[in-house]
Amino acid sequence: MEDVNNILKNGNLHDTIEAIESLEQALKETEVNDTTSMSVNNLVALLHKPKGSFTGLEIYANDNEAMTDRAVTNNKVSVRLPKELDAGSNNTIVFCMLTWPETNMTSQGSSDVYENRLVGLSVQGKNISGLQERVNITMNFTMAINETRKPSCRFLNFSTQEFSEDGCLTLWDRSQGHITCSCDHLTYFGVLMLSVNISPVHQEILSYITLIGCSLSLLVLVVTVLLFITKRKVRADISMKVHIHLAVALILLNVHFLPSQAVAALSSSGLCLYIAISLHYSLLATFSWMALEGFHLYLLLVKVFNIYIRKYQLKLSLVGWGVPAVIVSLVVIIDRDSYGIVSLDSTNPNSTEICYIVNNTVKMVTTVGVFSLVLFFNLIMLGVTVRRVMCLRKSKQPGQVDRNRAKRNICTLLGVTILLGIPWGLVFFSFGYLTVPGLYAFCILNSLQGVFIFLWFVMSLRKIGRSAAKTSSVTRSTNS
Repeated sequence: MEDVNNILKNGNLHDTIEAIESLEQALKETEVNDTTSMSVNNLVALLHKPKGSFTGLEIYANDNEAMTDRAVTNNKVSVRLPKELDAGSNNTIVFCMLTWPETNMTSQGSSDVYENRLVGLSVQGKNISGLQERVNITMNFTMAINETRKPSCRFLNFSTQEFSEDGCLTLWDRSQGHITCSCDHLTYFGVLMLSVNISPVHQEILSYITLIGCSLSLLVLVVTVLLFITKRKVRADISMKVHIHLAVALILLNVHFLPSQAVAALSSSGLCLYIAISLHYSLLATFSWMALEGFHLYLLLVKVFNIYIRKYQLKLSLVGWGVPAVIVSLVVIIDRDSYGIVSLDSTNPNSTEICYIVNNTVKMVTTVGVFSLVLFFNLIMLGVTVRRVMCLRKSKQPGQVDRNRAKRNICTLLGVTILLGIPWGLVFFSFGYLTVPGLYAFCILNSLQGVFIFLWFVMSLRKIGRSAAKTSSVTRSTNS
């Protein structure tokens, strides 16, 4: 123990791990007849020899001593070992708590281990893993946890010399002064302090923004569809039909997203599966119609003449609604378990949960991958639109007319940007120093996408009305 203590002070990570493994083996082979506690500076160890049938064990420790079945003064760590260990009189239970000094960081990032403390547990003659009754290690916090950081239970993998969270659950809330690591195996455990993207205050504000924005968008999108149905002249416009398909996709997205959190809190797995599949489909349909908006824009601006396509609207519908259906069907057929309850923040098990895709590979391929292709294509279409508008400006007349046209051009570009779903690309800026402002911009612009489409629709109605009035006036003058 003295040798290991010296290595903790002066050694590197490789030497430290070798020393810990040697110490653990030595402690296992030490013959004891009862519970024995030992300590040397940064090391505290306890050896327990079960007597009779093993019914579980509780261990308490501070920086200087460790005891069983009753707490010690200034208790730092408590351990609850389950009956499932089935330790007998020939199996020595080994508890070892070590702390390395602040002056010696044994590995890059080791300072992120809370209090530089590791807790080791093992049983002589047994390799404990896959427990049904979990081992609970509770550590008391002696320092307040900064809102930009959060604890995560990990174990030190001696083979890779890295920390891993496999088999461990983190049980913690910011109101608690302790954390419990619930694991299904025995080894050396520590609590890593991870940086969080945003504070809980920002998370709550963003949740309210999303809820209000999506609810408002859902309302005005329904109004938009109703207006489209009641306006005969609008129904004859191909571009407006494409816009309405996008509006319907967004309605489906909001209808299934808004109750997803409440459904995840219920015990109905069937309802959660329906919400997850529907949410995935409506999101893909939204991306699909964004891409078709870009394609239609290309036909209008570049292929001005000879753009007649037989059954054009039907073909767009088959692509816009059919491709997402094929993708979702394949996921359901291949692995239905890809859908379920998932945390919005994968690094925080206590964050908001919704019904969606739980398989990260499926999520990356079918959502992030598809959206990346759509965003790339629509950025090109936006560039084509800007170039077209700039070319039209060369033929403008100066003065008030020029300013009015400039305003209309700006509104047109903003509207096209929303229809193409360009603001969704802000998700790629939600990292690093841009995390908070990027997330705020993403939530505000995308939750209100339905509102922007409604405003675009209303402006289009006015434009169609003015065109109809002008045509009627010209017709009357001609007849006269």
